[in-house]
Order: sequence, then structure tokens, then C-alpha cells
Amino acid sequence: MEKRKFVLEFEKPLSLLEEQLANLVKTAQEHNIDVSKEMKSLEETIDVTKKEVYKNLTPWQRVQLSRHPERPYSLDYIGAIFEDFQELHGDRLFQDDRAIIGGTAMLDGKPVMIIAEQKGRNTKENLMRNFGSPNPEGYRKALRLMKLAEKFGLPIISLVDTPGAYPGIGAEERHVAEAIAVNIREMSTLKAPIIAVIIGEGGSGGALGIAVADSVFIFENAYYSVISPEGCAAILWKDRTFAADAAEALKLSADKLLELKIVDKVLKEPLGGAQKDPDEAARTLKKTLIDELKVLRTKNMDQLIEARYEKYRKMGSFSEG
Repeated sequence: MEKRKFVLEFEKPLSLLEEQLANLVKTAQEHNIDVSKEMKSLEETIDVTKKEVYKNLTPWQRVQLSRHPERPYSLDYIGAIFEDFQELHGDRLFQDDRAIIGGTAMLDGKPVMIIAEQKGRNTKENLMRNFGSPNPEGYRKALRLMKLAEKFGLPIISLVDTPGAYPGIGAEERHVAEAIAVNIREMSTLKAPIIAVIIGEGGSGGALGIAVADSVFIFENAYYSVISPEGCAAILWKDRTFAADAAEALKLSADKLLELKIVDKVLKEPLGGAQKDPDEAARTLKKTLIDELKVLRTKNMDQLIEARYEKYRKMGSFSEG
């Protein structure tokens, strides 16, 4: 049985045209008839529609793409970009959190430390990965590995993809807010080059707990926000159906984040999202990481930490009365 393709609501006009083309090809093969003219016309219509659908996406539509179940996750990028990844487990305090993975790997022949948030592809994996929402021990594991990277002089590459830290009772009892706050504090002065990349969802402190970095990049259909659009809508409008309005108000899309200097660079995705061509997305990320690490390695640690401090001090605007 053929697996059905996942289609977002705004992609349906394009999906219907692609279905028509597939049926036309099938009919031509079954009845041995020439439909080349019809196919050419339909292909041209598909190309035009594809550009119309994807070139003017709203912030909410980009949020939907960032959550696409076929989008590349951290382990997909790790497998495509790095060599000899060796995962390291546990926070040495409570347990191993599978929503955050980390370990050493080679990039362009040089060792690095990877910290990454990981979602699942199916129900079983999502239960294991806690739907990509880390518990406090995940952040403590991440910090343990970052301290290890500092000790051995390894650059840190952080891949962010989470709807937010897990808000359950157990997480609160084990002080998830404190774990995130400690990571933010420690990363701000960590003596190692740090690159953070938002590859999908960048939800609230769940993202920030591993994203304080010298360079912060974001894929064009990813988002980075203080709260999810649904959470914001529930607070401001008392109704989660206003998520699209919240997404617009939050300025969470890549272009706005670059304009506000929250991120340093937007990484181009294949038309329609990274899931359309994961290999191309991986090549883009790999080149960006290699080029940026070459720049960061030229700076001494004092320069690096000072620039990191100034980077975050300059974010936002305010007035004094």
C-alpha cells in the first residue's frame, strides 16, 4: 500500500494538481496514449502554483512547515553532515533524557561537540523522545557535555528543534527553570566557540537553554519565539484558534528575527521546505557550519566571550524615562 503524503492545508491546491499529473501519467501508461501536451501544460501550472504557494508564506504557515512530520530532524542532519558521531548519555544526577542528544563527532576532519534536540517520527519514538520537549536532566546533560567540550577545546554545535521544555509536574519538581537558567548563564561565558542553529521549532526557554551562542542561524521555515503561537493566543485572546494572529504579532519568522538581530543568518531551504530535499538542506547547513567555524577559530577566547556578551546586550530596544 502506497504511503500517503502529508499535506498542509495551504498546500492542498498544489497537491491536487500533482495528483492530477500522477493520474494523467498513469492513464497514459495503462492505455498507451500520448498526453505530452496535457502533461506539459499541467507541469507549467504546477510550477506557477508552487511559486505562488511558497513564495509568500505567512508566519503561521512557516510555523506549520517547521513542524512538518517529514522535515529533517537533528539525527538526520548529524548522519548527513558529521562523521564518527559518538553519543554520550546521562546527566550524572538523575537519568538520561532522550529529548536531548549529544556527543563528539568530526566535521571537515576536525572534532566538534554536538548538542541537539530530537523529536520522534512515530508514536513510539515520540514517547521515547518526549515529543522533543526536554526535562531538566536534558539541559544538565547538555551542560555536562559543553563543559567537556570546553575542557578539551572542542567547538560546540547546537541544533535546536523543540516546542518547548517539558512543563510536567516532575520537570517542575526537578527544577527545569533553574536548569535552563544555569545553562544560559554558563553558556554566556563558556570558553569554546558555540554555533546554534534553529532547524525547526525554537520554542521559548526550551530552545534558549542550548542556544546562547557566538553565532545563531535559522532555517528560513523555522521559528524562534518566547512562546508558541497557540500559547500566546490562549493568553491574549483566551482562544488558541487565534494562533495565526499570534504568530504575526510575535515576529517569530526568520526574516523578522534577522531584522531584529536575534539571529545572524537565515539559511535557504529548498522550495516548499527542507523536507522537499533533505540532502540540499544538509549541504547548506554543512557549508555554513564549516565556514563559520573557520572564522570563530581565528578569535581568542577573551575576544569570543566579549563579543558574545555584547551580542546579547544589544538585543531589543528600550527607552528610559
